[in-house]
Amino acid sequence: MKIHDKLTIILISYKSEKKIKTFIKEIPKDIKVVIVENSKNILLKKSIEKKYKNITVFIQENNGVSASINFAVKKVKTKYFLQISPDIQFKFKQLNIFFKKAKELNNKFSALGPRFLNVKTKSHKQIKGDLDIGSINSIHGSFMFINKKRFKEIKGFDENFFLYFEETDYCKRALNIGFKAYQINEIKVKTKGRTVMVNSKKEKNDLANLLTWHFIWSKYYFTKKNYGSIISIILFIPILIRAFFKVIYYKLFNNKEYLEKYKYRLSGLITSIAGKSSNLR
Repeated sequence: MKIHDKLTIILISYKSEKKIKTFIKEIPKDIKVVIVENSKNILLKKSIEKKYKNITVFIQENNGVSASINFAVKKVKTKYFLQISPDIQFKFKQLNIFFKKAKELNNKFSALGPRFLNVKTKSHKQIKGDLDIGSINSIHGSFMFINKKRFKEIKGFDENFFLYFEETDYCKRALNIGFKAYQINEIKVKTKGRTVMVNSKKEKNDLANLLTWHFIWSKYYFTKKNYGSIISIILFIPILIRAFFKVIYYKLFNNKEYLEKYKYRLSGLITSIAGKSSNLR
């Protein structure tokens, strides 16, 4: 059996038509692909499935990354799947390296990931560059090679996360039951910008505010879930106070851009502290 028969590629799409259509041209035609389309683009489904026999597109409500991946995995019939963002620049001939490492690890891992070349070292933690492979707290969610059996044992992604920290939570839960995540430095990838298409400055600002809201919501939820309410409150009260005063400051000085940013940051944090769902769309 060829390695391609053991793998399904998962792509999550939200207003990502251009990126998706460009990306799937690079995928070998003998690899099955599952696309979860969250912006109800029926034409995208029809055009892709007409042209590519190896690709199935599912139209879903936009319930977030975690829910989309969990849904897609239920459609996977192969031993492994690769959850990858369409803004990743990747050489598919390197897939054999993942299979080789998976075998060496006896499939005892939560996820395998590559080395990212064009990321900020402060915000994107990676193993030392001189290592071949090394365990890491969390594989970046834009590129995760996973054994489906292990994914089910770890109970998939927590669907309370709409955006951000879902992979961190997944890898932490996996570690708790004995499965580490690993980064493979031999496989190197680059990102090529966000997948969501925006057509105006307003749409760009709206997207930025949405991401700000979900980032802080998820960060607090992840901290509370894994370290408890008391530690979470101690860590986040200073952030809450700072955001509150930032809102006042930028309102006084009529800086609308930063005022909106900190309003969303404050709202997301308050919503998460109150135990409400990640409901902003």
